[in-house]
Amino acid sequence: MDGVPEGTATAEAPRAPQAPRDPQAQRAPQAPRAERAPESLGTAAAPGSGPAGGEVLSVEDLHVAVEDHEILRGVDLVVEQGELHALMGPNGSGKSTLANTLAGHPGYRVTKGRIVFRGEEITSWAADARARAGMFLAFQYPEEIPGVSVSQFLRQAVSARRGTEISVLEVRVALLEWMQRLDMDPSFASRYLNEGFSGGEKKRNEILQMAMLEPEVAILDETDSGLDVDALRIVARGIEEVRRVRPALGIVLVTHYRRILEELRPDRVHVMLDGRIVESGGPELAERLDREGYEALRS
Repeated sequence: MDGVPEGTATAEAPRAPQAPRDPQAQRAPQAPRAERAPESLGTAAAPGSGPAGGEVLSVEDLHVAVEDHEILRGVDLVVEQGELHALMGPNGSGKSTLANTLAGHPGYRVTKGRIVFRGEEITSWAADARARAGMFLAFQYPEEIPGVSVSQFLRQAVSARRGTEISVLEVRVALLEWMQRLDMDPSFASRYLNEGFSGGEKKRNEILQMAMLEPEVAILDETDSGLDVDALRIVARGIEEVRRVRPALGIVLVTHYRRILEELRPDRVHVMLDGRIVESGGPELAERLDREGYEALRS
């Protein structure tokens, strides 16, 4: 993570101590069981409806400092509904700083520029307000929460995102369906959040939370870090399943490596160096980085 020590938790409730999120729509219509989407707890589009189009996230000339050290030096980024943007760069380039700033981490101070979410400026919003509005951050280092089961946590998180208390049964039905879609053992729901989880299980749990909370924008901060090839493929398939069911979801995927982009084909690839996005392109840009490395872009 850029700017703060690795492992520092971001303030995104209710991901204990992180910020809540908050769906409002009714359940999606049910098709035959073999093909129907998991029970909807929020405002996502019905499966197969396709994204409506339009900007869901816009970052304009963003400058960010941690204490007195400037890390981001003028970042511009536009994400349309349904798009997957890969943000690549070496350690210390500002990728995780951007991810945490978008999520509203209070340790990152915006000194210039603005963040616009679904047409509304949110630069000054707190993390919990952003999360309730539909922004989601998957952590690079998910926190362990002893004594709180996955199902208990998700009930509280979905209730916060929705703005009203939801029943244990309603959450359990949606949770079990998503766990089936993500090839997760149902007993996973009763385990304490991330306690004793393998690296792959923690990352799959982040994707499960993304599916249940139904955000408008998901920022995935190095979801591929620490995963072997098999675990990475499982996580990538989970992301693709969520995108299939929630086609309007915009994703910013932070990564060092091209490996995950072989499983998830991005719409746009951006390269960040020294706190700026220095080049953008299609998937071929990731292939070029794989051949030439980041240093070729510094010259």
